[in-house]
Amino acid sequence: MHYAAPDLIARVTALLPDGPLSLRDLAPLDQFHVGGLKATSKLAALAGVTAGLRVLDVGSGVGGPSRFLAAQGCQVTGVDLSADYVALSRLLAERAGLAVDYVCADALEMPFEDASFDLIWTQHASMNIADKPRLYAEFSRLLRAGGALAFHDVCAGSGDLLLPVPWARRPADSALIAPDRLRSLLEACGFQLESWHDAGDEAVAFLRAAPAVPPPLSLALLLGDGLPDMLASYLRNLQEGRVAVVEAVFRLN
Repeated sequence: MHYAAPDLIARVTALLPDGPLSLRDLAPLDQFHVGGLKATSKLAALAGVTAGLRVLDVGSGVGGPSRFLAAQGCQVTGVDLSADYVALSRLLAERAGLAVDYVCADALEMPFEDASFDLIWTQHASMNIADKPRLYAEFSRLLRAGGALAFHDVCAGSGDLLLPVPWARRPADSALIAPDRLRSLLEACGFQLESWHDAGDEAVAFLRAAPAVPPPLSLALLLGDGLPDMLASYLRNLQEGRVAVVEAVFRLN
């Protein structure tokens, strides 16, 4: 599995400071997407996040965005396919003093009742899911009428993807689609566009500012020593138009 990380919990725990953890303490590790905590905050503003919303974070990783949303007063459930990521997310939420329900499940078949959520949230997760029609149909099933889908994701551009990147070491790991195709699939599932923003410039600036040597508590714990090469390839893909980064909000009719 591309995101497998042996002894992850033990290695992360050994690096955590004593006492309660803040969102900023954890951001280098748990904001598992380009743009970091700033991108999560921006997407929340675009989506009009308010306290009390029932939120499903699909592909929640090790829980950075879900804990950010919980800190805004939302009732948050995070779903991820990796049992290790779910276990670490629970530990970090407890240390941060935030209540989030983390579930290990396949995003294509999630164990929740229809219309259970006000907001479905996903950041840098769909790039590994090939069956986009089924994924977006599942989003439509789980979202109440009038609810919102907010995503921050990578789309296909022009030309072949240069590897490795954070979400793929092999071509088979990546399942990017073009922005127009993404919009068409969502509209076919009953979603209406509310906000669409090309976040490529912010992504480039973020990657250019990445340290040559990652700090101990960072995404290198999840992706290994090859992280600098992955980020360099990601930057080049963006600069050459091979990928695009999009922030968007859709509303379910």
